[in-house]
Amino acid sequence: MRNLAGSTGPGEPETNDRDLTLDFAKGVLILLVIVGHLIQYILYQDEGFWESPCFKWIYMFHMPLFMAISGYLGCRALLGKSFAQAVGDRAMQLLLPMLFWGALLETAKLAVLPRAPDASGYFLPFLYDVAGTYWFVWAALVCFLLVKILLVFDQRSPSFLFVSVVVIGLAPLTFSIFPLIKYTYPFFCLGFTFARSRDAWTSVIRRYKLFLVASLCMGALVSFLAWRKDTYVYNNLALLQDMTSAKNVLLMLFGSAAASAIMIEFFLQCWRFGRSSRIARFIAIEIGQSTLVLYLLQGTVFRLMDSIQHSEPSDLTTRLAAAGTLGGVIVLVALLVCRCLRDIPYLSQLILGARPRALRPAGRPADN
Repeated sequence: MRNLAGSTGPGEPETNDRDLTLDFAKGVLILLVIVGHLIQYILYQDEGFWESPCFKWIYMFHMPLFMAISGYLGCRALLGKSFAQAVGDRAMQLLLPMLFWGALLETAKLAVLPRAPDASGYFLPFLYDVAGTYWFVWAALVCFLLVKILLVFDQRSPSFLFVSVVVIGLAPLTFSIFPLIKYTYPFFCLGFTFARSRDAWTSVIRRYKLFLVASLCMGALVSFLAWRKDTYVYNNLALLQDMTSAKNVLLMLFGSAAASAIMIEFFLQCWRFGRSSRIARFIAIEIGQSTLVLYLLQGTVFRLMDSIQHSEPSDLTTRLAAAGTLGGVIVLVALLVCRCLRDIPYLSQLILGARPRALRPAGRPADN
């Protein structure tokens, strides 16, 4: 991993001073998001996906680790920009494309499922779809905003962050996407804290690496074996009501933390040994730098599938073929959209969440 000054550590610096290591990790993670949804919507015709070992493993770490990377990459903006600039830039980066894809989703649904002409018949479903379909975008923005507010009061002591994690975790909020924010906020704070004190964290990790890796592997394995339907945040709502719910929530957080730590180390090693291969660089450069569009597009597609009645293939071979085809089409379309629009003013910001390359100051990498 690089430090906040942009260095990538031993070896040659990456192109344009961008951390392709984390782009590689983000690329793999967004592919796993798509795989997880393909398992849910195509491979299983009922709620059996909750017990799928592949689905279980993916959902133990993919969004928590994504949020930790978001906190790590957001550290520079959180510490180096004013409140208005930091929040404004992040809102423009996330909300504009989310609203565009949300409007596209609602237009597609209206074309197939006409609704009553009253305003609430259109507006309320739109709000529901934008919140539920793209929940991670909202969670990333809220986590960024919360940490920035805390930094206004104290930029040095980590106690504010710790207290905020506890307070938000204990808040009895189960409405809309609040449980998902409660679940991912600690990981955003962990990523931010690691980036802020990277040298100290790295020193500790190197000193006890073998012990940490062994302990985390054991913890992740035990959590995987104990993980059940009620361990998912979608079912337990991150709500502490009794001993059973507390056990499920703590298992969810501990298992996600252990699995995320193991997988980021795995991704780092994969990049270290495979960084010169075309596949690894394709994942890092093409997919890892297009994660927002991939997330929004796949969310739009799967929400449409959830809203529209469609026939389910019966045999496993057909379902696997359908899942592979749909996943490939989603990735291909997202990459084509990025390639066609990334240099066009306004459309790049509106649809991709990134300023056109020609408008970026010389030598400045794109926002992560």
